[in-house]
Amino acid sequence: MKITVTFLSAFSFFNSILYSQILPSDLQWNDDETGFYMIKENNITLVSVTGEKDTIILSSKVLGEISIESFDLSENKNKILLFTNAKKVWRYKTRGDYFVFDLKQQKLIKIGKDFPPSSLMFAKFSADEKSIAYVVKYNLKNNIRNRSTSSNIFIEDLEKGTIRKLTTSEGKEKLINGTFDWVYEEEFSCRDGFIFNDDGTKIAFWQVDASAVKNFYMINNTDSIYSFTIPVEYPKVGQDLTAVKIGIINLKNQRINWVPIPGAPDKFYLPRMTWIPGTDQLMIQQLNRKQNHSKIYLHDTLNGDTELILEDTDAAWVDVRASWSKNQLAGWKFIDNGKSFLYLSEKDGWAHLYNFNLKTKKEKLVTKGAFDVINPLAYDKNNKQVYFIASKDNPTERYLYSCSVTGIGKVKKITPEILDGVHSYSISTNAKYALHSFSNYYTRPMRAVISLPKHNYVNPEEDIVKKFDPEMKMHHPMEFFKVTTVDDTTIEGWIVKPKDMVAKKKYPVLFYFYSEPAGQTGLNRYGAGINSIYDGNLSDDGYVYVTFDGRGTPAPKGRDWRKAIYKKIGQINVRDMAMGAKAIFKKYNFIDTTRVAVHGWSGGGTATLNCLFQYPEIFHTGIAVAAVTNQLTYDNIYQERYMGSPFNGLENYINGSPLKYVENFKGNLLYIHGTGDDNVHYQNAELLANELIKHKKVFYMLPYPNRSHSIREDNAYPHVRLMFTDFLRKNCPPGGK
Repeated sequence: MKITVTFLSAFSFFNSILYSQILPSDLQWNDDETGFYMIKENNITLVSVTGEKDTIILSSKVLGEISIESFDLSENKNKILLFTNAKKVWRYKTRGDYFVFDLKQQKLIKIGKDFPPSSLMFAKFSADEKSIAYVVKYNLKNNIRNRSTSSNIFIEDLEKGTIRKLTTSEGKEKLINGTFDWVYEEEFSCRDGFIFNDDGTKIAFWQVDASAVKNFYMINNTDSIYSFTIPVEYPKVGQDLTAVKIGIINLKNQRINWVPIPGAPDKFYLPRMTWIPGTDQLMIQQLNRKQNHSKIYLHDTLNGDTELILEDTDAAWVDVRASWSKNQLAGWKFIDNGKSFLYLSEKDGWAHLYNFNLKTKKEKLVTKGAFDVINPLAYDKNNKQVYFIASKDNPTERYLYSCSVTGIGKVKKITPEILDGVHSYSISTNAKYALHSFSNYYTRPMRAVISLPKHNYVNPEEDIVKKFDPEMKMHHPMEFFKVTTVDDTTIEGWIVKPKDMVAKKKYPVLFYFYSEPAGQTGLNRYGAGINSIYDGNLSDDGYVYVTFDGRGTPAPKGRDWRKAIYKKIGQINVRDMAMGAKAIFKKYNFIDTTRVAVHGWSGGGTATLNCLFQYPEIFHTGIAVAAVTNQLTYDNIYQERYMGSPFNGLENYINGSPLKYVENFKGNLLYIHGTGDDNVHYQNAELLANELIKHKKVFYMLPYPNRSHSIREDNAYPHVRLMFTDFLRKNCPPGGK
């Protein structure tokens, strides 16, 4: 577990910028839950939640030029592991340098001195705190882009300074130990790939063999007078899977035992794993290639037995669930001293928590009713209460709820009723306190410590309820709406009206879409209605700005809503965009239906192209960024999860791809893509251009040399804003007519 430096807004590819506050999933609280540790001005500080004075645990003066990016405290709080000089591996800064500071000896030690700078990953203390284990990953052949080349797990004795190599890559360039390749990171959020057991005698780890995965070559034309290629092992639709297995390292003799899991390692996925607390048993999730059948195995490392204990199936796909606190890669929460665990399933048509008993192999439904558990957060063992995020009545909002793990009793809303919007909580170890964060579209993010279960603010001066001003809504140009399309589909979203509208005049509209299972755009949080790609203010300039979420987006509206998109990406979601637009035209008579623009990024870029090409009578101008133009070019985990097996035919993939509908295009198009995009390859831009040329269509295309999916490198994003704004104003002129 790593504690991040600050609470930052996050860039997202389905939404160019999210202004909602981000809290760490598990702040590191002190033992008596009276405070938590965080970075303040490069000091490690214990922040009191009871009104006591904050305490600096590690002063920046001791660190010199070391700038802390994240940290972790040992179990007894005697040592601090510091992470600095972080570098990206694909999307996230997960490799860098590590230092250990001994609080008793006031001594600073650099870890992994024999390795190149910024080459260590996921360092963590052993149980006795005498050693640090970490992954080393570096590539001498290619420093331009960090590939998933051989990586291994090492352990370092803090007193002696000796380093032992625990795994081997066996001379294979793509044999990865303790971390993952591109596709596992992107689609399963798998990055940290090894875990100590509780007594520190064993390490469980993933081994990823990407040898059978073909390289996709990106071309760099600007950093040398001769071009060169950058290979990325990238499994596209229908191609070989990454072979994955799990090993157990006995630290006493360094022997590795491989967990016997039924099936060939290159025929399934292993997205989740964790130790059962206080035992030598490992719990593992196996997912079939179609991703519609999940199996949970229990492996006993003492006798070598592996037992299938739980299965979950779905006609579409089974979601690999988000982590619980302090268990980054586990979708389960162990309770009752490890005798039971909580997990999330949609088996009754809604996302609900279940309590599974490991001894009896029986389970109880914990949360009941026609609503979805969005994110489970914490467990109060004293009162046997589980806390989770849900929104029973409004899919655009998020609130804290609780209920008994016995399945008896009602689900209780904890967040105060008056605070309509999006809420997040970082809850202390035994759910005594929480750091509460809140915003809505007219309220800037606010944060304060509360006590549970009554949601009382510890410091009266920080009481968010008292600070909140609902009348601010009256002065905001944005409002939320609900419309029903001709297909009897009810959709929710927001609309920002032009400033100082004149009666009887019509105004141009810009739609913002994502529309795929990876993201929801129409949330009631601060920053909603703001377009960061536009160089100016859309409302001030006389535009209507609209977004909404159709079927297939991860809104808390039940399993059938979310999985209606199965095998129909590019079809059912695009129809909802088109019919939703028509319903909005009918609801708001000030929209000029002759000036209709649409934009989106990544999956939203794909939706933008499909809207332009499939419904040219509705959408006239589009700006698409980093789109999947041919669904067969994207990675196999994502596409096969939502579009079904390609081995049963490619019709769905073809019918959902913008390329199929290019000949219908009649309007204005600006297409933008980074040539160094390792996620949605620039190949998609050239496939699109080739098809548009074939059909003699006028369009504009803007490549960004060597920029990634976000197009943020080397100050490129301001230029994206200039081009976006210029094209929109010229082709969909602002102001009332």
